Amino acid sequence: MASESERPAPLRLGTVAPNFQADTTKGPIDLHEYIGDSWVVFFSHPEDYTPVCTTELGEFARLEPEFTKRGVKLLGLSANTVGSHEGWIQDIKDVTGAQVQFPIVADKERKIAYQYDMIDYQDTTNVDEKGIAFTIRSVFIIDPKKVIRTILSYPASTGRNSAEVLRIVDSLQTGDKNKVTTPVNWVPGDDVIVHPSVKGEEATKLFPNLRAVKPYLRFTPLPNPA
Repeated sequence: MASESERPAPLRLGTVAPNFQADTTKGPIDLHEYIGDSWVVFFSHPEDYTPVCTTELGEFARLEPEFTKRGVKLLGLSANTVGSHEGWIQDIKDVTGAQVQFPIVADKERKIAYQYDMIDYQDTTNVDEKGIAFTIRSVFIIDPKKVIRTILSYPASTGRNSAEVLRIVDSLQTGDKNKVTTPVNWVPGDDVIVHPSVKGEEATKLFPNLRAVKPYLRFTPLPNPA
């Protein structure tokens, strides 16, 4: 396992997601092969059989069909063995009623956690019985080009908002497709913002219902998807 001084540089938006090979509950995995032509939401957990993580995995399992509709694969990680994960998956079903179908990476030595900077620097109490720092609740949204598009980091004590992760996917995919950005609290169906790089006649041609509030702030509805 890497030491604190051996940590790789923190990842940034726009960098290619570091590849890795690991064992999972669905067999061996190569991250880049797993991504393929899809998007991936890759998220970590501090430990198996922990209360917050159990609720999170159950909710991601429940929402997996929504991610699948958007061409998104889910990939979990927890700092335990595959055997431990498999037993925990049954607990998750017992508690939440949802069956985890996506792979959960076995990272008992926290090698991938260190590679992806999933370790908390600040909370010195966030350690296991051996004094090793727990993996925090990180979320990486990775696009089909293997590029990291979003990084979220939650403290170990705070469960994620799975609906927000889905909303971010919707925003990224909408922006890529339509040359737009999304305003505060945006959800699909709301007006979007015309990207500043789209100017003049191109803007009015692409967005005939454009509404300029300020020269730099132009809203437009999008056609409803078929």
